[in-house]
Amino acid sequence: MYLFSDRLYRKDEIVLDDSKKQVVFTTIDNEIILKWLTGHNFPESFIEDIQNEDQSIAYEENEKFKLIILKYFIQDEEDELLYHDENVVIVMTGNTFLFLSRDTKIIKNITNRLYKRYKQNDSLEYITYTVIDIMVDHTMWIIDRIDDRLEEIEDRIFAENLNEQDVQKSLYFARRTLNRIAKLSVQSNDTVNKIYNHFSSEKRRKLQYEFIDLKEHLSFSINESKTYLDRTGYLQTLLMGFLSNRMNQAMQRLAAISLIFLPITFIAGIYGMNFKFMPELEWKYGYFAVWILNLTIAWFIFRWLKKRKWI
Repeated sequence: MYLFSDRLYRKDEIVLDDSKKQVVFTTIDNEIILKWLTGHNFPESFIEDIQNEDQSIAYEENEKFKLIILKYFIQDEEDELLYHDENVVIVMTGNTFLFLSRDTKIIKNITNRLYKRYKQNDSLEYITYTVIDIMVDHTMWIIDRIDDRLEEIEDRIFAENLNEQDVQKSLYFARRTLNRIAKLSVQSNDTVNKIYNHFSSEKRRKLQYEFIDLKEHLSFSINESKTYLDRTGYLQTLLMGFLSNRMNQAMQRLAAISLIFLPITFIAGIYGMNFKFMPELEWKYGYFAVWILNLTIAWFIFRWLKKRKWI
């Protein structure tokens, strides 16, 4: 559990005091926080939304509480291009700001970055903006990282030691992540508009430019994720074309080899027939003549194919 007041504190337990501002980061299943929320008439429907792992991005409020549910992307262990999203919850009421998540890594990442930007006199609305901005910056960093990896994949497609299965797997995970980012960024953009519009007129005036910047970052995430999603489609097409071209080259070489041996096979077939009268069979140099004929034909066909760059 992390507490921001005059500075950042890490505590095992905390007593929430309604009379002073407290900014708390902890896990969703923290019994102290859940009891405090229940004791302050936190709506049961809000608690269900908090505890629902499949809850979508949302903004809800009543006369006392504001509830914000967003998504934070975490790298999957299966592949560096695969990210899954986890719910994060922000609850604001009076002088209290609560940030809740199931994953302690998310809490640690957010608090470490908030620590560099936090000031004791920051309003809860400004802290809300800062936390969301940190999350959006993290998403933009993921998009940039995927962009770098797509450039590496494009180089790998033309490498001699191409492993097409690894490339196809990487492109699949990149498409899956980018598609999820694009979808959730659109939802986040709508939710950010709701959050800003439900602030008081004074807070909207003070945070006007901050939220303009935040929405620009979200628009960037939406546009860039869709752009790179199209790029993964292009790379998949490029990979299929490259593999098809490589297969065509292999078939071309096989056809060239077959063309070399076709006349030789024809000659061998003629002299393999069991006719009784074949004058060449009685000729002293017949065997050597057939060998010379076969090698000569093979040599001329080989040179012709080489000139046309078939082999």
